[in-house]
Amino acid sequence: MKPQTVSPASEMGITNPNDIGPMVDIPLSPDAKVAVERRGQIVLIAINRPQMFNRIDPETFYSLAKAYRDFDNDPTLRVAVLCGHGEHFSRGNDVEAFSALARSGKAFTLGDEHLDPLGRAQKLSKPLVAVAHGDTWNMGHELHLAADVRVASADVRFGQTENAYGRVPGVAPVRWPREVGWANAMRYLLTGDHWNAETAHRMGVVQEVAFNKAAALEVAIGIANRIAACGPFGVKATLAAAHLAMNESADAAAYAKLETEYVKLFGSEDFIEGRKAEAENHPPVFHNR
Repeated sequence: MKPQTVSPASEMGITNPNDIGPMVDIPLSPDAKVAVERRGQIVLIAINRPQMFNRIDPETFYSLAKAYRDFDNDPTLRVAVLCGHGEHFSRGNDVEAFSALARSGKAFTLGDEHLDPLGRAQKLSKPLVAVAHGDTWNMGHELHLAADVRVASADVRFGQTENAYGRVPGVAPVRWPREVGWANAMRYLLTGDHWNAETAHRMGVVQEVAFNKAAALEVAIGIANRIAACGPFGVKATLAAAHLAMNESADAAAYAKLETEYVKLFGSEDFIEGRKAEAENHPPVFHNR
């Protein structure tokens, strides 16, 4: 599921969700699903669920939204770098966790202390550099796609596999065709096939490719530091003008349509078949019901 809102933090056991202030480090630990490391005028925001292939569950999504908001409102920080700990950047959303939340009837709410990491209702006013490695699928790819500059390790395996398993992507059908062209996007969105760093670079969705994960992170940090050395007012004005020129006024309706279709899928036989086939590692057989 690709939520535009997230369950209240109090329902997830998160302490002080409304504590808004300067962005602080969140040390890497098994309890931190998102780690934060300040480095001068830049900050590293890292997805940290390696035991779950960095899949995004509701709490992780909330934590990313909080980190994005804190970064955007901290005047001492100029650029953020999004990365992932472990063997993979992210295999996308945790379908089981979001399905359970949907069945519970609990509402998602992004508050003033959040900023949508997928950049739908509101975008960061400061630059984001994202670096992908390993499996970067579905929401993982969409988080990468929401960045202003994108770096990838040579071992990356991108994917939007939702249609192959009876689901629907949440952001990529709106944003990706605009960047890479209709047919380039549909080639992968409609088939669920994976693509590599070379293909992503050829299509222009990735700007730099490095030979491994560590090198890719260093490239991303280097780009972030070069941006941070530029005039911050000009950088923010450039981003704002570029977003305005993209004329994204119709995007809200498209996101709402995708969300509606995704909710419909939860009760369908094809959704259940897709989940079963994925778990059992065999091709699903869909019946359009």
